[in-house]
Amino acid sequence: MKRRIKDMLAAIVYFLYEKGILHNRIQVHTVDETIDELLHTEKSMVRFGDGEIVMIKGGDLMLQKASPEIAAGLAKILRYAEDDLIVTIPGIFETLSDHRKASRQFWKDHLLFCRKTYEKYCNPDRIYYSTFVSRCYYYLEDRSGVGAQFAKIRKIWENRDVVIVEGTRTHNGVGNDLLDTARSVERIICPPSDAYGALPEILEACLGYDRDRLFLLSVGVAAKFLAVELFERGYRVLDIGNMDMEYEWYVRRSPGKCRLEKHEVEGEAANREAGYREYLSQVKVWL
Repeated sequence: MKRRIKDMLAAIVYFLYEKGILHNRIQVHTVDETIDELLHTEKSMVRFGDGEIVMIKGGDLMLQKASPEIAAGLAKILRYAEDDLIVTIPGIFETLSDHRKASRQFWKDHLLFCRKTYEKYCNPDRIYYSTFVSRCYYYLEDRSGVGAQFAKIRKIWENRDVVIVEGTRTHNGVGNDLLDTARSVERIICPPSDAYGALPEILEACLGYDRDRLFLLSVGVAAKFLAVELFERGYRVLDIGNMDMEYEWYVRRSPGKCRLEKHEVEGEAANREAGYREYLSQVKVWL
């Protein structure tokens, strides 16, 4: 009964949004516009998904405990007004017509509980970019254009020296060709949970690289703060979140979410046993 009531309320709130009865002052570029901006400029990117919005409200995530410091910091980044650092949020305010049914329901529920947080903290003087740039497969009803989108995404780091900052089980590009266009790949491996507490050590490891490196971040909430720190020091940095997972689902043509075996591999011995020797050769720092 509670679920049915929640779904009904979520549907009503979203109907009011679509009809313009609830005023929407938040503007978001499309996924294609976001990809093109990253491909044709040297701008950096920090991404906000549903989890970061929940943390601004003070809620815990599975891999990061909440704190007032994190909430305040995320709210500040969400308002960030520097043109060369694009901030992404979910493009859910105009329509969900292109979403599959489960995704439509998820985002309607999200807006029911988080609409006021967006309205309070988003900067009304900027147009945001789409967080779905890194989650461009699962949510879609029609996936016929995803291949072209990923082809353009892979060009962003074509012939670039890339540094991946990721968790112990993330394995960006392992077992697929997502990063094969890069000239070189090196990795900084971070704690799998509560990485925010290790930010000083992670930042120190990143600053050991020259500014010609392109940083790709997959360290959850900590990536937002790390992205800003590196950007302000003159690096180009892209917070790609779970892009590799979405790419795996795309490559496998998975109808929905599916288990990825590499996410269960952790530690040097386990990676060697799994045959991830190239991955191990790319790891320069274990934190």
